[in-house]
Amino acid sequence: MPFKEHPHRRFNPLTGEWILVSPHRTKRPWQGQQEEPDRSVMPKFDPGCYLCPGNERAGGERNPEYSDTFVFTNDFAALLPEVSGLEFPDDDLLRAEPESGICRVICFSPRHDLSIARMSREQTVKVVELWISEFRELGAQDGVGYVQIFENRGSIMGCSNPHPHGQIWATRSVPMIPSLETERQADYLAGKGECLLCSYLKRELAEGERIVFQNDSFVALVPFWAVWPFEVMVLPREHMASLGEMNARTRGDLADAMIRLGIRYDNLFKTSFPYSMGVHQAPTDGRAHPEWHFHFHYYPPLLRSASVRKFMVGFEMLGMPQRDITAEHAAAALRELSEIHYLDEESA
Repeated sequence: MPFKEHPHRRFNPLTGEWILVSPHRTKRPWQGQQEEPDRSVMPKFDPGCYLCPGNERAGGERNPEYSDTFVFTNDFAALLPEVSGLEFPDDDLLRAEPESGICRVICFSPRHDLSIARMSREQTVKVVELWISEFRELGAQDGVGYVQIFENRGSIMGCSNPHPHGQIWATRSVPMIPSLETERQADYLAGKGECLLCSYLKRELAEGERIVFQNDSFVALVPFWAVWPFEVMVLPREHMASLGEMNARTRGDLADAMIRLGIRYDNLFKTSFPYSMGVHQAPTDGRAHPEWHFHFHYYPPLLRSASVRKFMVGFEMLGMPQRDITAEHAAAALRELSEIHYLDEESA
Protein backbone atom coordinates (compact mmCIF):
# COMPACT_ATOMS: atom_id res chain seq x y z
CA MET A 1 0.00 0.00 0.00
CA PRO A 2 1.26 3.54 -0.72
CA PHE A 3 1.07 4.63 2.92
CA LYS A 4 3.90 2.22 3.78
CA GLU A 5 6.47 4.04 1.63
CA HIS A 6 5.35 7.63 1.01
CA PRO A 7 4.48 10.67 3.16
CA HIS A 8 0.80 10.87 3.96
CA ARG A 9 -1.73 11.98 6.57
CA ARG A 10 -3.74 9.60 8.71
CA PHE A 11 -7.07 10.51 10.29
CA ASN A 12 -8.03 9.80 13.89
CA PRO A 13 -11.81 9.18 13.90
CA LEU A 14 -11.93 9.38 17.70
CA THR A 15 -10.80 13.01 17.82
CA GLY A 16 -11.16 14.28 14.25
CA GLU A 17 -7.44 15.12 14.15
CA TRP A 18 -4.81 14.32 11.53
CA ILE A 19 -1.24 13.06 11.86
CA LEU A 20 1.58 13.34 9.31
CA VAL A 21 3.39 10.04 8.66
CA SER A 22 6.78 10.00 6.93
CA PRO A 23 7.80 6.34 6.53
CA HIS A 24 10.45 7.13 3.91
CA ARG A 25 12.55 8.86 6.59
CA THR A 26 13.58 5.54 8.05
CA LYS A 27 13.87 2.44 5.95
CA ARG A 28 14.55 0.34 9.01
CA PRO A 29 12.46 1.71 11.88
CA TRP A 30 13.61 -0.93 14.36
CA GLN A 31 17.01 0.60 15.14
CA GLY A 32 17.25 0.55 18.91
CA GLN A 33 20.69 1.35 20.28
CA GLN A 34 22.60 -1.52 21.83
CA GLU A 35 22.50 -0.69 25.52
CA GLU A 36 23.09 -2.77 28.58
CA PRO A 37 19.81 -4.04 30.08
CA ASP A 38 18.65 -2.13 33.13
CA ARG A 39 19.17 -4.58 36.00
CA SER A 40 18.84 -2.03 38.78
CA VAL A 41 16.87 -3.42 41.71
CA MET A 42 14.72 -1.33 44.02
CA PRO A 43 13.99 -2.44 47.59
CA LYS A 44 10.72 -4.20 48.33
CA PHE A 45 10.12 -1.56 51.01
CA ASP A 46 11.51 1.97 51.08
CA PRO A 47 11.31 3.72 54.47
CA GLY A 48 11.51 7.08 52.68
CA CYS A 49 8.67 6.36 50.22
CA TYR A 50 5.42 8.15 51.06
CA LEU A 51 3.41 5.40 49.31
CA CYS A 52 4.84 2.33 51.07
CA PRO A 53 2.72 0.71 53.82
CA GLY A 54 3.00 2.31 57.25
CA ASN A 55 4.97 5.33 56.05
CA GLU A 56 4.00 8.94 56.66
CA ARG A 57 2.91 11.00 53.67
CA ALA A 58 3.90 14.60 53.04
CA GLY A 59 0.55 15.82 54.34
CA GLY A 60 1.12 14.17 57.71
CA GLU A 61 -1.23 11.20 57.24
CA ARG A 62 0.21 7.72 57.78
CA ASN A 63 -0.54 4.90 55.34
CA PRO A 64 -2.12 1.75 56.76
CA GLU A 65 -0.20 -1.53 56.60
CA TYR A 66 -2.05 -2.43 53.41
CA SER A 67 -1.48 -5.86 51.85
CA ASP A 68 -2.77 -5.47 48.27
CA THR A 69 -4.18 -2.15 46.97
CA PHE A 70 -4.68 1.16 48.73
CA VAL A 71 -6.50 4.34 47.69
CA PHE A 72 -6.50 7.78 49.31
CA THR A 73 -7.41 11.35 48.42
CA ASN A 74 -4.37 13.12 46.97
CA ASP A 75 -2.60 15.26 49.55
CA PHE A 76 -1.76 17.75 46.78
CA ALA A 77 -4.93 17.54 44.72
CA ALA A 78 -5.20 19.51 41.48
CA LEU A 79 -8.95 19.87 42.07
CA LEU A 80 -11.02 20.73 45.12
CA PRO A 81 -14.50 19.37 45.91
CA GLU A 82 -15.98 22.78 46.64
CA VAL A 83 -15.52 25.92 44.56
CA SER A 84 -18.82 27.59 45.43
CA GLY A 85 -19.02 31.34 45.55
CA LEU A 86 -16.60 31.92 42.73
CA GLU A 87 -17.77 34.32 40.06
CA PHE A 88 -16.04 34.94 36.75
CA PRO A 89 -16.81 37.81 34.39
CA ASP A 90 -18.87 37.12 31.27
CA ASP A 91 -16.13 37.67 28.70
CA ASP A 92 -15.94 36.26 25.17
CA LEU A 93 -12.14 36.50 25.06
CA LEU A 94 -10.97 35.97 28.64
CA ARG A 95 -13.39 33.19 29.40
CA ALA A 96 -13.19 31.08 32.57
CA GLU A 97 -15.48 29.05 34.77
CA PRO A 98 -15.10 27.22 38.10
CA GLU A 99 -14.06 23.55 38.07
CA SER A 100 -14.46 21.22 41.02
CA GLY A 101 -13.42 17.64 41.49
CA ILE A 102 -11.78 14.90 43.52
CA CYS A 103 -8.26 13.56 43.02
CA ARG A 104 -7.26 10.18 44.39
CA VAL A 105 -4.11 8.07 44.35
CA ILE A 106 -4.21 4.28 43.95
CA CYS A 107 -1.28 2.16 45.10
CA PHE A 108 -1.24 -0.99 42.97
CA SER A 109 0.84 -3.03 45.41
CA PRO A 110 2.53 -2.70 48.81
CA ARG A 111 5.75 -3.76 47.07
CA HIS A 112 7.89 -0.75 46.20
CA ASP A 113 9.82 -2.69 43.54
CA LEU A 114 6.94 -3.97 41.41
CA SER A 115 5.09 -2.73 38.34
CA ILE A 116 2.07 -4.12 36.51
CA ALA A 117 4.52 -6.02 34.29
CA ARG A 118 5.94 -7.85 37.32
CA MET A 119 2.67 -8.43 39.17
CA SER A 120 0.56 -11.58 39.05
CA ARG A 121 -2.82 -11.80 37.37
CA GLU A 122 -4.51 -12.05 40.76
CA GLN A 123 -2.73 -8.95 42.03
CA THR A 124 -3.59 -6.99 38.90
CA VAL A 125 -7.25 -8.04 39.06
CA LYS A 126 -7.41 -6.29 42.44
CA VAL A 127 -6.23 -3.09 40.75
CA VAL A 128 -8.94 -3.44 38.10
CA GLU A 129 -11.59 -4.10 40.76
CA LEU A 130 -10.51 -1.02 42.70
CA TRP A 131 -10.72 1.07 39.53
CA ILE A 132 -14.28 -0.20 39.05
CA SER A 133 -15.38 0.53 42.61
CA GLU A 134 -13.83 4.02 42.48
CA PHE A 135 -15.44 4.71 39.10
CA ARG A 136 -18.83 3.72 40.44
CA GLU A 137 -18.49 5.63 43.71
CA LEU A 138 -17.11 8.83 42.24
CA GLY A 139 -19.30 8.75 39.14
CA ALA A 140 -22.43 8.48 41.28
CA GLN A 141 -21.66 11.69 43.17
CA ASP A 142 -23.47 14.90 42.34
CA GLY A 143 -21.26 17.26 40.44
CA VAL A 144 -19.03 14.60 38.87
CA GLY A 145 -19.35 14.44 35.09
CA TYR A 146 -16.30 12.35 34.28
CA VAL A 147 -13.91 9.94 36.00
CA GLN A 148 -10.43 9.84 34.49
CA ILE A 149 -8.25 6.91 35.58
CA PHE A 150 -4.61 7.06 34.55
CA GLU A 151 -1.02 6.06 35.33
CA ASN A 152 2.19 7.96 34.70
CA ARG A 153 5.12 5.58 34.75
CA GLY A 154 8.70 6.80 34.84
CA SER A 155 10.29 10.09 35.83
CA ILE A 156 10.36 11.33 32.23
CA MET A 157 6.56 11.12 32.25
CA GLY A 158 6.36 13.29 35.34
CA CYS A 159 5.99 10.46 37.84
CA SER A 160 7.29 11.72 41.19
CA ASN A 161 7.53 8.31 42.87
CA PRO A 162 8.55 4.89 41.46
CA HIS A 163 6.19 3.02 43.79
CA PRO A 164 3.57 1.33 41.54
CA HIS A 165 0.59 3.65 41.56
CA GLY A 166 -1.90 5.56 39.44
CA GLN A 167 -4.38 8.36 39.86
CA ILE A 168 -8.07 9.13 39.47
CA TRP A 169 -9.37 12.62 38.77
CA ALA A 170 -13.14 13.00 38.97
CA THR A 171 -14.15 16.28 37.34
CA ARG A 172 -17.32 18.34 37.19
CA SER A 173 -17.07 18.77 33.43
CA VAL A 174 -16.06 16.25 30.79
CA PRO A 175 -12.40 16.94 29.89
CA MET A 176 -11.53 18.07 26.38
CA ILE A 177 -10.27 14.80 24.88
CA PRO A 178 -13.01 12.51 26.28
CA SER A 179 -15.50 15.18 25.19
CA LEU A 180 -14.13 15.01 21.63
CA GLU A 181 -14.32 11.22 21.69
CA THR A 182 -17.92 11.43 22.92
CA GLU A 183 -18.90 13.70 20.03
CA ARG A 184 -17.08 11.66 17.39
CA GLN A 185 -18.52 8.34 18.58
CA ALA A 186 -22.01 9.81 18.80
CA ASP A 187 -21.73 11.22 15.27
CA TYR A 188 -20.57 7.86 13.93
CA LEU A 189 -23.40 5.99 15.66
CA ALA A 190 -25.95 8.47 14.32
CA GLY A 191 -24.59 8.33 10.79
CA LYS A 192 -23.66 4.65 10.47
CA GLY A 193 -26.00 3.01 12.96
CA GLU A 194 -23.16 1.16 14.66
CA CYS A 195 -20.39 1.75 17.19
CA LEU A 196 -17.25 3.43 15.85
CA LEU A 197 -14.82 1.28 17.83
CA CYS A 198 -16.75 -1.94 17.24
CA SER A 199 -16.43 -1.24 13.50
CA TYR A 200 -12.79 -0.26 13.84
CA LEU A 201 -11.94 -3.39 15.84
CA LYS A 202 -13.55 -5.62 13.21
CA ARG A 203 -11.40 -3.96 10.56
CA GLU A 204 -8.21 -4.34 12.58
CA LEU A 205 -8.91 -8.00 13.36
CA ALA A 206 -9.56 -8.67 9.68
CA GLU A 207 -6.32 -7.01 8.55
CA GLY A 208 -4.21 -8.23 11.47
CA GLU A 209 -1.00 -6.28 10.84
CA ARG A 210 -1.51 -3.74 13.62
CA ILE A 211 -2.56 -6.33 16.23
CA VAL A 212 0.00 -6.85 18.99
CA PHE A 213 -1.82 -9.65 20.84
CA GLN A 214 -5.30 -10.64 21.96
CA ASN A 215 -7.09 -12.78 24.50
CA ASP A 216 -10.71 -13.86 24.89
CA SER A 217 -11.95 -10.40 25.94
CA PHE A 218 -9.41 -7.78 24.80
CA VAL A 219 -7.31 -6.83 21.79
CA ALA A 220 -4.09 -4.82 22.04
CA LEU A 221 -3.22 -2.98 18.84
CA VAL A 222 -1.25 -0.04 17.52
CA PRO A 223 -3.93 2.31 16.17
CA PHE A 224 -3.70 3.28 12.50
CA TRP A 225 -3.44 6.95 13.57
CA ALA A 226 -0.87 6.40 16.36
CA VAL A 227 1.24 9.44 17.30
CA TRP A 228 3.70 8.07 19.86
CA PRO A 229 6.42 5.62 18.73
CA PHE A 230 4.93 2.48 20.31
CA GLU A 231 1.46 3.72 21.18
CA VAL A 232 -1.09 0.99 21.93
CA MET A 233 -4.85 0.84 22.39
CA VAL A 234 -6.45 -1.94 24.41
CA LEU A 235 -10.04 -2.54 23.31
CA PRO A 236 -12.70 -4.87 24.73
CA ARG A 237 -14.17 -7.19 22.12
CA GLU A 238 -17.64 -6.65 23.56
CA HIS A 239 -19.37 -3.30 23.35
CA MET A 240 -19.05 -1.91 26.87
CA ALA A 241 -19.34 1.76 27.76
CA SER A 242 -17.33 1.64 30.97
CA LEU A 243 -15.22 -0.50 33.28
CA GLY A 244 -18.31 -0.98 35.40
CA GLU A 245 -19.85 -3.33 32.83
CA MET A 246 -17.12 -5.95 33.12
CA ASN A 247 -17.72 -9.32 34.76
CA ALA A 248 -15.23 -11.57 36.54
CA ARG A 249 -14.01 -13.10 33.27
CA THR A 250 -13.38 -9.81 31.51
CA ARG A 251 -11.72 -8.33 34.60
CA GLY A 252 -9.26 -11.20 34.59
CA ASP A 253 -8.67 -10.82 30.87
CA LEU A 254 -8.02 -7.09 31.27
CA ALA A 255 -5.44 -7.86 33.96
CA ASP A 256 -3.86 -10.41 31.61
CA ALA A 257 -3.67 -7.84 28.77
CA MET A 258 -2.11 -5.18 30.99
CA ILE A 259 0.58 -7.56 32.25
CA ARG A 260 1.40 -8.87 28.77
CA LEU A 261 1.68 -5.38 27.33
CA GLY A 262 3.79 -4.23 30.28
CA ILE A 263 6.21 -7.12 29.76
CA ARG A 264 6.51 -6.37 26.05
CA TYR A 265 7.19 -2.70 26.78
CA ASP A 266 9.94 -3.53 29.29
CA ASN A 267 11.44 -6.07 26.89
CA LEU A 268 11.49 -3.54 24.04
CA PHE A 269 14.59 -1.74 25.31
CA LYS A 270 15.38 -3.87 28.37
CA THR A 271 14.39 -1.14 30.78
CA SER A 272 11.55 -0.10 33.06
CA PHE A 273 9.53 1.33 30.19
CA PRO A 274 7.92 4.76 30.75
CA TYR A 275 4.46 5.69 29.52
CA SER A 276 1.27 7.54 30.29
CA MET A 277 -1.73 5.24 30.30
CA GLY A 278 -5.41 5.94 30.84
CA VAL A 279 -8.88 4.59 30.23
CA HIS A 280 -11.47 6.55 28.28
CA GLN A 281 -15.03 5.60 29.08
CA ALA A 282 -18.54 7.02 29.15
CA PRO A 283 -19.12 10.26 31.08
CA THR A 284 -20.98 10.07 34.38
CA ASP A 285 -23.15 13.07 33.58
CA GLY A 286 -26.47 11.26 34.05
CA ARG A 287 -27.09 10.84 30.32
CA ALA A 288 -27.28 7.66 28.27
CA HIS A 289 -24.17 7.06 26.18
CA PRO A 290 -24.88 4.20 23.77
CA GLU A 291 -22.08 5.50 21.53
CA TRP A 292 -19.34 4.82 24.05
CA HIS A 293 -16.95 1.87 23.75
CA PHE A 294 -14.37 2.08 26.54
CA HIS A 295 -10.69 1.65 25.76
CA PHE A 296 -7.19 2.17 27.13
CA HIS A 297 -4.55 4.45 25.60
CA TYR A 298 -0.85 3.82 26.23
CA TYR A 299 1.45 6.68 25.19
CA PRO A 300 5.17 5.82 25.54
CA PRO A 301 7.87 8.38 24.62
CA LEU A 302 10.84 6.08 23.90
CA LEU A 303 11.80 6.19 20.23
CA ARG A 304 15.02 4.29 19.52
CA SER A 305 16.34 3.13 22.88
CA ALA A 306 16.03 3.77 26.58
CA SER A 307 17.83 7.07 26.07
CA VAL A 308 16.30 8.35 22.82
CA ARG A 309 12.86 9.90 23.27
CA LYS A 310 10.24 11.54 21.14
CA PHE A 311 9.10 15.05 21.98
CA MET A 312 6.46 17.22 20.38
CA VAL A 313 8.57 20.08 19.00
CA GLY A 314 8.79 22.32 15.93
CA PHE A 315 6.28 21.32 13.28
CA GLU A 316 4.46 19.05 15.73
CA MET A 317 3.82 21.90 18.18
CA LEU A 318 2.92 24.38 15.46
CA GLY A 319 1.39 22.22 12.73
CA MET A 320 0.34 18.66 13.55
CA PRO A 321 1.83 15.51 15.09
CA GLN A 322 4.32 13.65 12.87
CA ARG A 323 5.91 10.21 13.06
CA ASP A 324 8.42 8.21 11.03
CA ILE A 325 7.78 4.73 12.42
CA THR A 326 4.48 3.55 11.00
CA ALA A 327 1.83 1.89 13.13
CA GLU A 328 2.41 -1.32 11.18
CA HIS A 329 6.14 -1.43 11.95
CA ALA A 330 5.57 -0.58 15.61
CA ALA A 331 2.99 -3.36 15.94
CA ALA A 332 5.33 -5.87 14.32
CA ALA A 333 8.16 -4.92 16.68
CA LEU A 334 5.93 -5.30 19.75
CA ARG A 335 4.30 -8.47 18.46
CA GLU A 336 7.65 -10.24 18.05
CA LEU A 337 8.77 -9.61 21.63
CA SER A 338 8.75 -12.31 24.27
CA GLU A 339 6.04 -12.40 26.93
CA ILE A 340 8.61 -13.47 29.51
CA HIS A 341 10.07 -10.43 31.24
CA TYR A 342 13.74 -9.94 30.40
CA LEU A 343 14.69 -9.96 34.10
CA ASP A 344 12.94 -13.32 34.52
CA GLU A 345 14.60 -14.74 31.40
CA GLU A 346 18.04 -13.80 32.71
CA SER A 347 17.39 -15.34 36.12
CA ALA A 348 15.95 -18.58 34.72
